[in-house]
Amino acid sequence: MKYTIDDVRDFNLEHIFDCGQCFRWEKQEDGSYTGTAMGKVAGMRFDEGRLTIDNCDENDFETVWKPYLDMETDYGSIKSVLTEKDDVLKAAAEYGYGIRILKQDFWETTVSFIISQNNNIPRIKGCIENICKTFGEPVGTYNGKEYFGIPSPEKMASLTAEDLAPVKLGYRAPYLIKMARQMIEQGGPQEVEKQLAACRDPIEELRKFCGVGPKVASCISLFGLGRMDAFPIDVWMRRVMNKLYNIDESDVKAMNLYAAEHFGKYGGIAQQYLFYYIRDNN
Repeated sequence: MKYTIDDVRDFNLEHIFDCGQCFRWEKQEDGSYTGTAMGKVAGMRFDEGRLTIDNCDENDFETVWKPYLDMETDYGSIKSVLTEKDDVLKAAAEYGYGIRILKQDFWETTVSFIISQNNNIPRIKGCIENICKTFGEPVGTYNGKEYFGIPSPEKMASLTAEDLAPVKLGYRAPYLIKMARQMIEQGGPQEVEKQLAACRDPIEELRKFCGVGPKVASCISLFGLGRMDAFPIDVWMRRVMNKLYNIDESDVKAMNLYAAEHFGKYGGIAQQYLFYYIRDNN
């Protein structure tokens, strides 16, 4: 069962899945990617403008993968706006031309980016895989491998740090448990997401949850709430803004101000181009 879309532009699976915005997709030997999102498992291949999604029918594409891959956004136009007067960003956007901001599940994004703190991507992926296999529910089997979803808030809230010890989350384990309990107290992820969507500044509200600092809150806002103006700043982005825009590495306030003034409502997209570019060309 495959679904194919032709004439897809401004799109590259490696750019999308390996730019640090998600952790549940793996590149295969043939260049395709296999992973899970939104309770579905799929294999994806992209070649000369044709996107082929395996284990997918038309309904799956329209209701899950089309929004998840942000297929209806014109990234060509966005790049034109962002790069018109910025040669630095133009080089970054040309390098990561196929990046799209995934519309990820809010709860999964929150859990994933709390785990991501002070962590490298291979280890983040391993921790998320382990927590899903140990405490998550099955979401499907693909090519002989069983896939599991992120543990529900209720399951996460019922755990102890000792329960999570085999997953090797370190200091992040109690953060996840407390955050899950806070989320439940506020009506669950769907209700919290709805409340945050109505907020002028969801980042400040997100920081009220255990384990969510400024960078994690920005990531959740961008990837889990679709706030394209969010501009996450970590060690890499400090280097980017210093090296490419001559802003002092310690001056996060100035970086945020620069992003707001120069990238505006597309700050998150600019951030991804810059992050991907400097990480591979440092």
